[in-house]
Amino acid sequence: MKTKHVIDLEDLSKSELMEIITLANQIMANPAEYADACKGKILATLFYEPSTRTQMSFKTAMLRLGGSVIGFDNPQNSSVSKGESLKDTITVVGGYTDIIAIRHPLEGAAKAASMYSAAPVINAGDGGHLHPTQTLTDVVTLYNEKGTLDNMCIGLCGDLKNGRTVHSLIKTMSHFKGNKFVLISTPELTVPQYIKDILNASSCHYTEVSGLKEAMPMLDMLYMTRIQRERFSSEAEYEKQKGVFVLDREKLLDAKRDLKILHPLPRVDEIAEDVDYDPRAKYFVQTVYGMYARMALIMTMLKDGDRTPMPRKFDTHNVKCKNPRCITTIEQYLPKRFRAVGGDMLLCRYCEERTLI
Repeated sequence: MKTKHVIDLEDLSKSELMEIITLANQIMANPAEYADACKGKILATLFYEPSTRTQMSFKTAMLRLGGSVIGFDNPQNSSVSKGESLKDTITVVGGYTDIIAIRHPLEGAAKAASMYSAAPVINAGDGGHLHPTQTLTDVVTLYNEKGTLDNMCIGLCGDLKNGRTVHSLIKTMSHFKGNKFVLISTPELTVPQYIKDILNASSCHYTEVSGLKEAMPMLDMLYMTRIQRERFSSEAEYEKQKGVFVLDREKLLDAKRDLKILHPLPRVDEIAEDVDYDPRAKYFVQTVYGMYARMALIMTMLKDGDRTPMPRKFDTHNVKCKNPRCITTIEQYLPKRFRAVGGDMLLCRYCEERTLI
């Protein structure tokens, strides 16, 4: 691999991504052949935020590969509750383990962790920013269920502003030829500007609509997402958006017969339960694909065995990120890292928020 860490699926080249998809399918076809692939290796799962599928999927993936797992699923059960910094936790755990999967409620946390870890770091979700292994799950699912990753009309519905799975999926699928996107949300929950910039730079056609029914006849794949209560500043703001988009059997009457319905889960009220019995619903089998996808990623990342010392110096600016959910707002020792994106605009290297100089 060209990189030690996977913070964004963009860290993988297109050919590396396809190699991981191929390996996931090989493991699915003959799991016994890989039962000792990671024997003697240790995965740390550091989950600062609740998780069912991602956490269990990582643990199951490592155990099925013959490895071991340590970590925590509640920071209150660790020294984080005593005020330990992310840097110190990662420095210690990176010395104990061979690979780390981290989930954190603040955006850019995985990037920050990678700066201080001797072991490879996988981003298992950082706030409302990115979720690369969910996207890996999604593309393995699509590749198996559609037979291609090209020339699709992809609908994404729900909380597109805070949906880290949405952001990661758009970034990855924009690299495959002929894909176009239908962004289905309320005006308040549309995708961030940096995602639109990526679509524009990739010359990907996209449209924004406010209704699920009007989009349905166009779609080859529909990616439903929940309205993320935990990302809203108040219960009142959440209640305004809750229940706006609900997929039911009636809306599916207008859909293509070979539509594939995906969802990163958990589901709240955005997919009616009777949709579960429609053969186009793939969100539960999607979770199984995710386990094999993570098995393939772990194997690939451990293959090189890179444990080079962590860097000690970083580029820095005398500017503060304006995103209140950026990791730098809490872990204030972190160097202020930005890259220029033209004129007097900087992009935070942790959370990708734009900031004026």
